[in-house]
Amino acid sequence: MHRSLLCVRILAAGSALQAFAFSGHAQSSPDPKYDFYVCASMTKDFTIGKRTTRLSGLFRIEDRTTPRHIGFNHPKQDAVAVDPSDPKVIFTAGLNGVLRSLDGGESWRIMTSWDMTEPKDIVIDPNAPDHIIVGLPDGIGVSRDRGVSWDRMDSGIPRKYTQSIVVDRTEAGRMVAGTEKGIYLSEDGAKHWTLVQPADATVTNVSQSPHDPGVYMATTQENGVLMSTDGARSWHQLDGLTSAHTIHNGDFDTTDPDRLAVCGWTIGVQVSEDGGKTWTARNDGLPTANVWRVAIDPDISGRLYCSPHQEAVYVSDDFGLTWRHGFFEGAVVWDFAFIARP
Repeated sequence: MHRSLLCVRILAAGSALQAFAFSGHAQSSPDPKYDFYVCASMTKDFTIGKRTTRLSGLFRIEDRTTPRHIGFNHPKQDAVAVDPSDPKVIFTAGLNGVLRSLDGGESWRIMTSWDMTEPKDIVIDPNAPDHIIVGLPDGIGVSRDRGVSWDRMDSGIPRKYTQSIVVDRTEAGRMVAGTEKGIYLSEDGAKHWTLVQPADATVTNVSQSPHDPGVYMATTQENGVLMSTDGARSWHQLDGLTSAHTIHNGDFDTTDPDRLAVCGWTIGVQVSEDGGKTWTARNDGLPTANVWRVAIDPDISGRLYCSPHQEAVYVSDDFGLTWRHGFFEGAVVWDFAFIARP
């Protein structure tokens, strides 16, 4: 159980709706099926204690052109999850814990106590929308009542740091966790975890294919990119991608099962158009090859977003062949999230 620590209501509507102009000629889907959320920190030229009017935290980009700030100015939110049955119910993983809004971002409440802070990832179980799972620096937290109460459920994980969590969308109780020393699988709702793939350093991101639920991709700090084709039970390392530098995340293209994208430090954005057999660098037009995050738009075929270190978000409409300056400036993006509309 926990004691709620904070309830924040946004009184300054102007700041809550602050917009950021998009440069270039954006193409938007005439009838988008997904809402676009971004967790971003405006880090360039910022030091602790410095007065700033720039907003960090959670942004929603419904039209793909105009980010709007949601909630209060939060220095770092690592991930966002939205209730699949009610888009007004939003959860974020922030420095001070799990935050929840029941009204689309107008007011927020911290749902975890002092002993469960700095979550790295947050997911809602699509098989049981009241169940919320978070990856923590010291384990895994699970709530079965929309975040009201929490239990630690990381039995079987000796090195507790957990960076990424995925819940199998097709089978209740199956979860995959990317941790400090490997990939773990639970098939009983997080009661027990089994190591299915050791790693030399942190597994930075795990994602499930939108086409084949048995296919998973994982990025790592020192073991390149890993792929599973049997429901996360076994893994193999993909050829053609470095193990010498951190790869931060990967993404599947919902419009094309052969298209994948990953990003990382010194490698920039790398794409595959043959299901991961071969990879090509797509960095022409980017200001740096140090990239924090990449995402493929599920509504717009060929659209990529990436976050070069302390630069703007860059956008490509030809799967990375060319890039243009997009929105924000001097930002680090921790999460791009596309949330299906009910």
